[in-house]
Amino acid sequence: MKNVTMTAVIAVMLTLTAACTTSQKSTTGMVGGAVAGGLIGSAVTGGSTAGTVIGAAGGAYVGHEVGKNM
Repeated sequence: MKNVTMTAVIAVMLTLTAACTTSQKSTTGMVGGAVAGGLIGSAVTGGSTAGTVIGAAGGAYVGHEVGKNM
């Protein structure tokens, strides 16, 4: 549960940061990617905080790029 909360916090922070400079599609992609990446990172690393954060960051980047090209 702690990792899910951290993933949600990271997703909100990334959304607030990106909302001022990007389109809605790339922001949506980034948030979705951050949440998915955080959940995957947490699952793969057995719930470690570092795995969750790295997964969320990677997912946010990929989601942003995908959303930007839609």
